[in-house]
Amino acid sequence: MRQRRANRYRSTTDPFIDLLFNALLGFTFLFLVSVIFIKPEARKGRVNLKAEYIISVTWPDNLADDIDLWVQDPIGETVSYLKKDASWLHLDRDDRGEINDTITVNGEEVVYPINQEVVTIRGIIPGEYVVNLYYYTAAAARPIETLVKVEKVNPTLKTVFVDKVTLQQQDDERTVVRFELDQDGKIVAMNRLQKRLTPFALGF
Repeated sequence: MRQRRANRYRSTTDPFIDLLFNALLGFTFLFLVSVIFIKPEARKGRVNLKAEYIISVTWPDNLADDIDLWVQDPIGETVSYLKKDASWLHLDRDDRGEINDTITVNGEEVVYPINQEVVTIRGIIPGEYVVNLYYYTAAAARPIETLVKVEKVNPTLKTVFVDKVTLQQQDDERTVVRFELDQDGKIVAMNRLQKRLTPFALGF
């Protein structure tokens, strides 16, 4: 009698367990399919937030002068304070001199006197990149000396270009360096051929 009841119980529950198992397999399959067909733009946005190159400009601390970085990639996209995201380029910090050097922390004002703008290249597009400086606001009628660096991040941080550049007056624009990357992200050529990137600089 007990054996018969056990067989009957098994016969009534096994199909139900099979159904649950098949449903679980179905949901797992649908989930995997949905992951595969996520929009490429969204997947790129998550995967490529690392930096391949960092381009920076610094100028003397505690000055109200505003120096801007303009960087153009091989497909013609240009990043600046007007457009902080362009292709794989991103303006990480738009420094406006003394204007945005003060922040409030726990009710107290904290001053960060370093003047620096930073652009990152977050993915490799083979071809030529153009790095320009633009003297947006001159607090006084004098030339200002800047330091421009291009640093490769991966696999280790390495400075591949550094130079001091003097901007003479407000609206002065200067091409600091143009460098070419190959498919592996290595610099294969550099030059200083001047190219205007802004729509409002003085004579070039």
